[in-house]
Amino acid sequence: MYKYIFGPVPSRRLGMSLGVDLVPKKVCSLDCVYCEVGKTTKLTIERKEYVRFDRITEELAHYFQNNPDPDYITFSGAGEPTLNSRIGDILRFIRQHKPLIPVAVLTNGTLLSDPSVREAIKGADVVLPSLDAATAAVFEKINRPQKDLKIEEYIQGIVDFRKEFEGKLWLEVFILPGYNDSLNELRELKKLILKIKPDSVQLNTLDRPGTLQDLRGATRTELQRIADFWGLDFVEIIAAAPERADIKAYRKDIETAILETILRRPCTLDDLTKILGLHINEVNKYLDVLEAENRIGILKQERGIFYQVKETTLN
Repeated sequence: MYKYIFGPVPSRRLGMSLGVDLVPKKVCSLDCVYCEVGKTTKLTIERKEYVRFDRITEELAHYFQNNPDPDYITFSGAGEPTLNSRIGDILRFIRQHKPLIPVAVLTNGTLLSDPSVREAIKGADVVLPSLDAATAAVFEKINRPQKDLKIEEYIQGIVDFRKEFEGKLWLEVFILPGYNDSLNELRELKKLILKIKPDSVQLNTLDRPGTLQDLRGATRTELQRIADFWGLDFVEIIAAAPERADIKAYRKDIETAILETILRRPCTLDDLTKILGLHINEVNKYLDVLEAENRIGILKQERGIFYQVKETTLN
């Protein structure tokens, strides 16, 4: 059982994606209200070797020797991967041992204002920074950044990286109704998109509960209206969760294990990761599918969000 790598997990964008988690849960520079992994427990912009280089490379080497190649190796996880000061060294290790496997970096983009961060990840094939706000007020409301982060520097960092980076840049914009979907914010976001010049813009939204109650995801119709409003031919709406079940990396045994576990008693996301020995991101992917298919429901209690099997699933 690996501690720092997970999957491969089913991803429409990245196929069979082997995840590499470089920071503990949940070390991040943002505390986004919509985060399905949970509330940030260490809000920081301090870069250091949160997980030791040798521990990650030892797991990667073992995986490479004993498993078929995934479609992608992806730096992602339960926090912000660029906070790990050795991310560039780990990327080079992958390049040395598996030069034909493309590498993706899922990042909130907040540290790209640091030239050393841009240099560390410029060898990736795909970088997917997020940009949910164009104005300081919305940035504070939806992303709840570490106190020293300024939106102007954050945006300029993405712009500078785009100029230096030779790979693909896929910009993810997470739409949360009532937070960042006003006409003014959408106009300002379009201006920034045109300034950044990404290869694509991927509109996403909430599938399951975030860190605040009473949030809701945008409907497919609402997302399409935003795409139409921008009128850009490189904007795409991220596919609905059930389509993940058609990807060859989707494992029915994991789906069954989750259902059998919560059939015995409702469980939180953290409960499921501990019981099943799976990474939190991996469990999240399957919960997205099961909830979208109306096979599981949520139960809000004092200890958090619990998942339970719906009666219709048993019939």
